[in-house]
Amino acid sequence: MRPADQEMPDTEAGDQQILATLQSVFGFDSFRPLQREIIEATLSGSDIIALMPTGGGKSLCYQLPALVSPGLTVVVSPLIALMKDQVDKLQAMGVAADFINSSLAPAEAARRQAGIARGALKLLYVAPERLMMPGFMRLIMSVQPAAFAIDEAHCISEWGHDFRPEYRELTRLRDLFPSTSVAAFTATATPRVQEDIVQQLRLREPARFRGSFDRPNLFYRVLPKREPYKQLLNYIRTRTGQSGIVYCHARATTEAIAARLQADGIRAAAYHAGLNAEDRGKVQEAFVRDDIDIVVATIAFGMGIDKPDVRFVVHYDLPRNLEGYYQESGRAGRDGDPSDCILLYSYGDAIKQEYFINQRSIERERRNGHEQLQHMLNWAGAGVCRRRELLRYFDEDLAAAHERCCDVCEPAGELVDVTEASRQLLECVQQLRGGFGIAYVIRVLRGSRDERILRAGHDRLQIYGAGQARDRQYWRAVFEELLRAGYLLVAAEEFHVVRLTQRGSRALVDRESILLPLATGAEAGKRDSARDAPDPMFEQLRTLRKQLAGDLGVPPYVIFHDTTLRQMSEDRPTTLQLLRRIPGVGERKLQDYGMAFLEVIQGSGTTRSEAPPPPRLVTAHVGLSDSAEATLALFRTGLGPQEIAAQRRLSGSTVSEQLARAIDLGEDVDLDRLVAADRRRAITRAIEEVGPELLRPIRDRLGESFSYDEIRYMRSAWLRDERAESS
Repeated sequence: MRPADQEMPDTEAGDQQILATLQSVFGFDSFRPLQREIIEATLSGSDIIALMPTGGGKSLCYQLPALVSPGLTVVVSPLIALMKDQVDKLQAMGVAADFINSSLAPAEAARRQAGIARGALKLLYVAPERLMMPGFMRLIMSVQPAAFAIDEAHCISEWGHDFRPEYRELTRLRDLFPSTSVAAFTATATPRVQEDIVQQLRLREPARFRGSFDRPNLFYRVLPKREPYKQLLNYIRTRTGQSGIVYCHARATTEAIAARLQADGIRAAAYHAGLNAEDRGKVQEAFVRDDIDIVVATIAFGMGIDKPDVRFVVHYDLPRNLEGYYQESGRAGRDGDPSDCILLYSYGDAIKQEYFINQRSIERERRNGHEQLQHMLNWAGAGVCRRRELLRYFDEDLAAAHERCCDVCEPAGELVDVTEASRQLLECVQQLRGGFGIAYVIRVLRGSRDERILRAGHDRLQIYGAGQARDRQYWRAVFEELLRAGYLLVAAEEFHVVRLTQRGSRALVDRESILLPLATGAEAGKRDSARDAPDPMFEQLRTLRKQLAGDLGVPPYVIFHDTTLRQMSEDRPTTLQLLRRIPGVGERKLQDYGMAFLEVIQGSGTTRSEAPPPPRLVTAHVGLSDSAEATLALFRTGLGPQEIAAQRRLSGSTVSEQLARAIDLGEDVDLDRLVAADRRRAITRAIEEVGPELLRPIRDRLGESFSYDEIRYMRSAWLRDERAESS
């Protein structure tokens, strides 16, 4: 990026460079909202504060400028796993990116620091405490970075929901780098927190950007928490094979639920801060690599990953505040596909949260906690659109209704007429003058001879004993639905006290009929299916992706996102050129993985009529990857494909694909060592008879004694020779 006193000319060449980088590196033809504006402001040298919701594409806003500008961009990130995740994805796209943190051995850290010193990196990810260490800071000052990008910038504010004292040290950056631009990014920040970020980082007349908090692909549902494990299990069973996160407050709860899920045949694991670092790392790695489907976790989990295909987030317990809920639930559906956010809500959870807030020693923190909890309770108990209310909390209006929105807005399921019971409960609250909790209200309704009731004379109330024919569980269910529908509230100043709302009072006066859903909501999963019936081609592509990811030691989504695989399944491309048109397929990924995915698609035996295969398969002219170069070098030493696969811990198909790619590019590859002369002639004849587009017809013509690897090598040689003859 440029110093603040210089401006980047708004030239057509600059625009073309930005778009070319977006297409060739990231594999996209257009920007998401605000991305281009933020990138242009960054390239002009402005300080920036950008409020972009989870899944809004904020990473691109500092990654792309780093690639089109000279120098190093330093990205400050709070968690080790998040750094590795981002760097894995960037390196898979061919970007010179790396991280330095406490997970590295001293020798490896020294090697990477040497790379910084010689200018080998475009993007460096580092934690705030590492960045501000005197020795490391001297290194950074020696290279004079072009820009700093502060991710999760709300962590610098004590008014934020996730304040981290180590972030406060970043305020020194302005003194140490007075002319370097600083860009602050956050997904959740109230106006107060945003201003605190500007002050703490001492941003100079920053360009301000605010993305919409609306996540149209997310569906919000609040369920009365009655038989929570049964509700959870029933829901998960409607999501077989999908990734999900279940948030709990207590460590013991995460372990108990994970154990029960495992016993019920669900691939699940617990995650909390009480586990040692190695065990936490294993759970996180298993989750991002799709070796387990469900993580049952405290809020210690999730911030450090960017897994895009989390299809649901379930809050087993009530969150402390709406900022935290928004961020945690927002870990669902980062790829834009339909996903669910479910909260199991009970009055008892509110009582627990109140207790924990009261344990805080500082009065201001207690007051803050009560205020934040009340917002959470109001949202969970609201009888109006949850999306609209969530956006309103962040000072945003809902621009347009969504077909798939929330449980309040969805077409009503079967409702139960609970007018009589509801009136009794509302009248009891009214006669008690709103001074008691729900447990006391229910005891009065059921005619309890509790000493406290008798001493207060509440046994003489007209409503006393009117509900004795129904059990406590029934009354608790009615209460929670009335709370959720907005007939009752829990008081802000002492939220364990139940009071009538305006709607509740009006219902008594108008003798309103009250219909409420008293089912457990276990059937909600069936109504909210996050995707249609499984697509066989999509599942085959996922299988290939997982195999390739395992070979490379990276999460599957580093290869391609689900959205990209779905588009492949829909379009059925037959050439590398057609595959390149799919969003998410950049040049490096086309080079590294394109042929493998084409072969799965071609092996299905079907193509889309609107994209018929051309008469000849033509490959793109892109070079060998570093991995393919290493394979070729070993082949030239005399090792065979299987020996190379064993030595490099790759699958045989990956090695054969890399060698075939080398043949196609005209590299010196001894075909005699791969395919016997008589078999080469037979394969060549078959290719000329049936065409090179699909491997399966060639093998069908040859018979099962010929391997796909042999055919793949010879097809590459045939295509290479055909290009040479036509040039």
